[in-house]
Amino acid sequence: MLEGIEDGTAAAMRLAEGAPLQDTLDVSDPDDWLILDAGAREVAWYRPRFLPEWEISAPLPADLTQLGESRLALALCHRDGRIRQEAVRQSARYPGLLPLTVIRCADWAAPVRECARQLLREALDADSALDLAPLVLRVGRRSRGAFGVDVLGQVLRRATHGQLIALFADPDRIVRRFAYRLAIEGRLLRPAELARAAASDEDTVVQDLCATAALKAPGDEEAYEEVLPLLLSARNPRTRSAGVTGLRRAGQSEQAESFLSDRSALVRACARYVVRQLGGDPVAWYRERCTAPDDLELPAGAVIGLAECGNRVDAGLLWPLLAHPVAGVRARAVAGLRALDCVAVEQLWPLLGDPAASVVRETALALLPLAKELPADRLLERIGSGHPRHVRVGAFRLLNARGGIEALRAAVGLLKDPDAKLRTWAGQSVQRRHPSPDERRYGPEVGDLLDRSRHLFSGHVLRRRRWEAGSDS
Repeated sequence: MLEGIEDGTAAAMRLAEGAPLQDTLDVSDPDDWLILDAGAREVAWYRPRFLPEWEISAPLPADLTQLGESRLALALCHRDGRIRQEAVRQSARYPGLLPLTVIRCADWAAPVRECARQLLREALDADSALDLAPLVLRVGRRSRGAFGVDVLGQVLRRATHGQLIALFADPDRIVRRFAYRLAIEGRLLRPAELARAAASDEDTVVQDLCATAALKAPGDEEAYEEVLPLLLSARNPRTRSAGVTGLRRAGQSEQAESFLSDRSALVRACARYVVRQLGGDPVAWYRERCTAPDDLELPAGAVIGLAECGNRVDAGLLWPLLAHPVAGVRARAVAGLRALDCVAVEQLWPLLGDPAASVVRETALALLPLAKELPADRLLERIGSGHPRHVRVGAFRLLNARGGIEALRAAVGLLKDPDAKLRTWAGQSVQRRHPSPDERRYGPEVGDLLDRSRHLFSGHVLRRRRWEAGSDS
């Protein structure tokens, strides 16, 4: 696998020496072909006559008909357009060079482009299109690359359902998007298959494409019964939200109420829309769920949902939830109070020592705007090594936002901390530090701390670089 232009230049040199294509690059990787194409023309300023190294050591003959596959590949990447044009004509003898013909279809020289496009139009069939699709779509993003994408689409529209299945599982998301668009356009997939694809694919564009098509396709209630369960049970929120919205079209709006407490904000918003269309009141539903603070089955989504559509009066229902036995509920209660702009230092301070990292993270985020009001000495205590890591991280985050000589002292103390994240964060904080007018009243202490901390941080960076280079044990 080629990783950069230097690898492309080295690959061109090996091809000039007669090495087979399969031994020089990964012929199934589209990036390797693009790197080879660029590397074959790479010129270093110190080379005689400013020619690529391979062209100096093994120049091409005037008659390209005598070239084998390896050196003809170099001719297809040559800096001279006339040589590239002739190489395209000769490349029909070697099907393995078709990827370079695809690249030449977007060539900046019109004669080369036209010759390559004619050859691609004649050579591309359903089988070769499946292999070349990733490269064609990459080249298609260039200014002259639309032709290859059009030809690919024409060929794949004639492909069978079985042939397209290979593209649905391609690791390249651009290829999957293209394949699903063709399948939806040609109605090659049933609604249930589209719903299953929307639920399983990790790409958000594919999720939207397939979920939308799956909901548009059904024409009767039985089809919805097959599609909606797949969408509503999907792990990704975009697909679930599409399923929730589809409940209204299917005449099953009452089921949307169960998604008001979904873990995703997008799904909760769609559920509220459907419930309101049915005449329901999501705010009342949330308030009813949050009035029992000891309810162990209270979903965390209901807590943050109340903040999303309620008002500041609803903060009174969230305060008791700060002591809820479930960590997720406590974290969402803090996030809800922040969303309602009802943060109070006295109530949230104890949660900075919460055993759950999510709660401490949300609490630190809520208290950031009030960092100046926090007691520096108590934050310094929480940075101590005797506290859990998430507590130390939250305390330093607030102390760093608070500023002052205490924050500088804390950062200097953490420069030798065994925790890599805290150590690096402290060093970055010191490097960016400039004494404020309030800090200058401490006189030489501030300068001494900055000098000592920057010296320590520089030493850490130097030792790490040596370790990475293998020169320091």
